[in-house]
Amino acid sequence: MKYAVLIVAFTAIIATALLSVNTEEPPATIHQHEIEEADIEMVATRQDTMPEEDYPFKKTEAEWKEILTSKEYRILRERGTELPYVNEYDDNKREGIYVCGGCGQKLYSSEHKYDSGTGWPSFWKPLADSLLGEREDNSFFMTRIEIVCSNCGGHLGHVFDDGPQPTGLRYCMNSAAMDFIPKDEVSADE
Repeated sequence: MKYAVLIVAFTAIIATALLSVNTEEPPATIHQHEIEEADIEMVATRQDTMPEEDYPFKKTEAEWKEILTSKEYRILRERGTELPYVNEYDDNKREGIYVCGGCGQKLYSSEHKYDSGTGWPSFWKPLADSLLGEREDNSFFMTRIEIVCSNCGGHLGHVFDDGPQPTGLRYCMNSAAMDFIPKDEVSADE
């Protein structure tokens, strides 16, 4: 599994380099200690299988750009992937719930989070299956199942069948696609 993580990270670096090629200026020399997480995120361009108007929570791309940071936009709207081990929620051990960073829909409980060793926050089940949508993702020379928010269509991550029991699933999510609400801030009706 660690090799798969390294391959994805390497692919992210290559994809970012290819996407940021500027023919007008030569690339600057970058030292490892100068690289920031936001500078190395990969952005995969994929075809939506579900038109935007089919999601209950609707925004124009201009509206999304106004309410999301550039990092959140790359992940949620352009289906990017953040690097492993350097994201906000991989090591988060607090109790609470994770909600969609685009629309606030509840997605996962900390009770279902586990350390998958992949460097991304991983869950063995969502709060309810109806909160997520699935799409086939054939990018980067592999076939995966992409997970999206069923309310706004935002890209959250992917699901794999190498998780723990009882489901055997690993919902491997991007921290930038979610917000965390600590248990003491979750209202009683949630």
